[in-house]
Amino acid sequence: MSKVIVNNIKQRLASIDAFRGLTIAGMIIVLNPGSWKYGYPIFKHANWHGWTIADLVYPFFLFIVGVSITYALGKAKDENFDKKNIYLKIVKRSIILFLLGLFINSFPDFNFHQFRIMGVLQRIAICYLIVSVLFLNTEYKTQAIIAVSLLFIYWAIMEWVSVPGFPLGSYGKGENAANYLDRFVLSGFMGSYEKLGEPEGFISTLPSLSLTLFGVLTGHFLRLKKEIQTTASIMFGVGVLLFLLGLVWDIWLPINKNLWTSSFTVLTCGLGLILFSIFYYLIDGLGYQKYAKPFIVLGMNAITVYVLSIVVAKIIKLLTFTSNGIEYHARSWVYENVLLGLFGINGASLVYAILYCSIWCGIMWILYYKKIFIKV
Repeated sequence: MSKVIVNNIKQRLASIDAFRGLTIAGMIIVLNPGSWKYGYPIFKHANWHGWTIADLVYPFFLFIVGVSITYALGKAKDENFDKKNIYLKIVKRSIILFLLGLFINSFPDFNFHQFRIMGVLQRIAICYLIVSVLFLNTEYKTQAIIAVSLLFIYWAIMEWVSVPGFPLGSYGKGENAANYLDRFVLSGFMGSYEKLGEPEGFISTLPSLSLTLFGVLTGHFLRLKKEIQTTASIMFGVGVLLFLLGLVWDIWLPINKNLWTSSFTVLTCGLGLILFSIFYYLIDGLGYQKYAKPFIVLGMNAITVYVLSIVVAKIIKLLTFTSNGIEYHARSWVYENVLLGLFGINGASLVYAILYCSIWCGIMWILYYKKIFIKV
């Protein structure tokens, strides 16, 4: 995957690691219910238009990727960086992330007849690569212009690109410009999303880049090193405005995570800013780090725990056994024979997800205290 390093974690913004860890915890919980049929309602994705808590964790991660870029690359940019060396590291990391995404998509069957190129880590890799290069070569005003422009470019594509058999401006499932262009570019490499619509497709990467750039702009603001309460208050206020703007934009452009619409981007950026401002004030301002420790622990090895949690979950489904004449794998047995009677249908599903996440938090806690951070 990458090299294992012993890292000095002093002088970091703990709120960044905690926020990143919160998003990873959210991803693990959303992806690992005790039962997919009876998942806890707020941790289910919206069927199409609209949003739930589950729809927030992925954009929150892209947002914090942008914030992190300013801290990871800011010093190099300020000190007239060695371009060749920095670009090599950026490209290397992007390739590793993309390949890990391909591995997760393919594991354990590795069925290349239904091969899916895009995915969560692939989009993160693309956004990290492009936004890092933009950060190193442009100033914040240019980055802001690009971020806003990408939102309107995406909207224009959705409104004005004709989809055969459907009216202009259609946002139906499989009946929209994003899906039409994705199938044109990625035909045969979208897996089960070929007909349903690709949630991490080609066109919807545009507003994802915008969201990552909004994270970069937040990082610029943090690096001004104003008084923490003032900084947190401004971020909170801007977050509220963006959230409301996203709700208003929904009138013309539906909020949709699968399509990753521009209104969805603005809304999730606003919510991300609100939550991050609270983290920043409480953790870095008031020093409540011990209460955020589980999230910090996950955030310090975020990609590692994300990949391992998915791989192990898939392995668990492969290991089946028979009990009282019924075939189970470990997850289904724990859900049906232990948790279901204690917590009910939906509650048991959520408790299983939380337990699974807690186990990984415990494993990452061991790595954290041994100062082992797997650098992807």
